[in-house]
Amino acid sequence: MERTIRNQIFTLQGFYLLTFFGVGSLYPLLSVYLSQSVGLNGYQIGTIMSVGPIMMIFFQPIWGMVSDTTNRPTIVLGFTSFIAGLFALGYLIMDFYYGLLITAVLVAIFQSAIIPVSDSISLKYTSKVRYNYGNIRLFGSLGFGLAVFLMGRLSEGFIGPTIIFYSFFICLILSGILSFRFPKERASTKLDLKAGMKELFGMKRFLIFLVVTFLVFGPNLANNVYFGLFVEDSGGTYTGIGLAFLIAVLSEIPFMRIAGAWIDKFGLLSVAALAGVASMLRWLFYFTEPSLWLVYSSAVMQGLAIGLFIPAGLRYIREITPAHITATAVTMYSAIGNGLGNWFSTFVGGFILETYSIYTVYLFFAVLSLLGVFLCFVLMKEEKKNALAY
Repeated sequence: MERTIRNQIFTLQGFYLLTFFGVGSLYPLLSVYLSQSVGLNGYQIGTIMSVGPIMMIFFQPIWGMVSDTTNRPTIVLGFTSFIAGLFALGYLIMDFYYGLLITAVLVAIFQSAIIPVSDSISLKYTSKVRYNYGNIRLFGSLGFGLAVFLMGRLSEGFIGPTIIFYSFFICLILSGILSFRFPKERASTKLDLKAGMKELFGMKRFLIFLVVTFLVFGPNLANNVYFGLFVEDSGGTYTGIGLAFLIAVLSEIPFMRIAGAWIDKFGLLSVAALAGVASMLRWLFYFTEPSLWLVYSSAVMQGLAIGLFIPAGLRYIREITPAHITATAVTMYSAIGNGLGNWFSTFVGGFILETYSIYTVYLFFAVLSLLGVFLCFVLMKEEKKNALAY
């Protein structure tokens, strides 16, 4: 039994490593590619990069419902990984704005299923075998960081920046194959879709935390789009962008490892609030136009922000929602919190970039994070009030 569990954990870790290596190959450098190689302006880049979050809003709930109602999450995961990888090759064919926009839409529709469905499977399995989810998710951070660094180096070599599309394609095909070896975690009861959605949207804590995620995590996701442009504006090259991302993303790993202990000691919402404060301070620092070396040094703040918020957020959603709608809850959380927040931050950031500067984009991110931290404290107060009532 122990060997079976160990093999399943390795499978999950390998999936996250490959999937996030693919994502890290593409999105952090895509905005630079669109700017330098294609020649798009800030509005066009902001629109293309915000397509993914828009598709998340509409399609993540659909994929979650399909996963729950069919009780075949691994098939959904494998299928969507294959198709997203194939459509990404469209970036190699299209060299004009509308063609690239259509490509981004097609990739995003299928990619939107991958993270929430895999998170739902991983959360169920780790809860069942009493294993720390953070020790699985950190392999995603490792893959993402290594990908940006390696792709940054390769993009400056004889291969050129188109390597990012091949890497995304190969990684998602491999992760799709690996997903069929996932643990077969199925719901104990058949989901009544209408009743499940009504149940979710009747939960005040769930809705408030969606807004917290929109405000705190949205800018962190949008940073994957603008951080490359920020480093470039600070004097960095493709290799410099990769190095900055590597430092930032690898710093998430130790915090993901200790997230469980911190959550047990301080509470889920306290840890989420701490992550929000770390994000806000980082964005404010970037607004001051620091030197490139200070940007590298401060990138470790991402570990405190994302490394704590991801495990805390997912665990909070799992704890406050019924088991029979876990996948739907996670995908709704990702679609509305992460998807809408990511889209809003990315889309508005594009207009701010074109009108003002990349540094003003980060001031905007800081304001959103401040509002998120405030709302997190409001939710903590609400929970204390409910606890006293019982």
